[in-house]
Amino acid sequence: MGNIIKRESREPVVDSAKSLEDSPSIALHTKLYEAIMREDCPTIKALLRSHPVNQPMTILANFTNYRLFLNQQTQSIIPIHLAAEYRKAQSLLCLLEHGADPEVRDTRGLTTLHLMLLHWPITSNTWTKPGNRIQRILTDIQNNAVMCLRILCEHGAQVNARVDNSNNHSPLHLAITYGTYPVLSILAQNGAHVNAVNESSMTPLHMAADILNREMMETLIACGANVNCAISSTGNTALKLAVCKASSKAGRLLGVGMSCIRLLLMHGAKVNAQDHEGQTAIHEACFGGRGTIINLLLEFEANVNILTRNGESPIYMYLRSSSNVRDRTLLARLLYHTYPLRLTNKQGILPAGIMLPEFHLLRETLIKLSQNPLSLEDICKRNIRNTYGEKYKQLLKQLLPVKIWNSIYCYYDVAYLLK
Repeated sequence: MGNIIKRESREPVVDSAKSLEDSPSIALHTKLYEAIMREDCPTIKALLRSHPVNQPMTILANFTNYRLFLNQQTQSIIPIHLAAEYRKAQSLLCLLEHGADPEVRDTRGLTTLHLMLLHWPITSNTWTKPGNRIQRILTDIQNNAVMCLRILCEHGAQVNARVDNSNNHSPLHLAITYGTYPVLSILAQNGAHVNAVNESSMTPLHMAADILNREMMETLIACGANVNCAISSTGNTALKLAVCKASSKAGRLLGVGMSCIRLLLMHGAKVNAQDHEGQTAIHEACFGGRGTIINLLLEFEANVNILTRNGESPIYMYLRSSSNVRDRTLLARLLYHTYPLRLTNKQGILPAGIMLPEFHLLRETLIKLSQNPLSLEDICKRNIRNTYGEKYKQLLKQLLPVKIWNSIYCYYDVAYLLK
């Protein structure tokens, strides 16, 4: 095809490439690059006599792409970064044994450990059938990455070194961001601060809860993550973040998040913890209107009578959505636990969902319920339900006379009014 000609100079590009290839330093760097990729440790050791181990290598860029070649004829990379990015375990070990500094940073402020996490192989058992050739290859890749990480940690990599950018992520935060949950326990075992916060005051558990990744959450909790740590700027806990995401439209459609929420509750998450606005997990769940989450929170004694700073109760949040209002069964269940019934916020404003004309009769019914106090008997029944919750329902059945238990638990005392 002949030489490619630069439009401005009309000089052959291949001549420029030839001069770069003939450069003694680039020739040396290219040999070192190739030795690292081949994991040829004797050659690496020999070449390091001529090239400082922590100095970048300058090598020819991949110029099979003409535009890339015109813009950047060479690229630089530090030897240990190359070995880490491509998971060359033997080369990594050789470089470390010959003085490579795992904390040397690239131009983006990333250490060797940061780069390894950014280039961690993402594999899944759902991609292929277990035991077939592709799955074995993927498993080998994952195991090789784990080996490289252990080598780095054993040779002094700082597992709490922050990324030098606006996020201020620790390696654990990076692992959550890039979905590399297998590394969490290794980092924690080597001293990573499991409750470290980033620039947004989020711990790794906050981040894992926000994406509803149960495997990550389970690992972090096992490593000592504080399930009740609150984000300083918002007051959100991991539980509230998980409930918020699981109650969103996408969460409802996909049916995800229940196992994450239950995991947090089973490990002591405070179900009635309030954020800076006074909202709790049950407020978020009621606004989302996902019945399974509301029922789970009630099972763990969520308080449906707690108010936000603006005087909004969980049932107020529920009634803000017209689609929620149409679910009369769930509405009756919330009313079953609610007393006193507060339909307005501090400004005296009714929730928007019941203001539609189609809900005129229901709105009038609810207003009357909020204005008419319950009988002392009904108040006592609700206090028992709210004190003991669904969690001890069956225990009370064994302790109380059948008639009394039935009067407390076997009917919704306002359900008939909502038909």
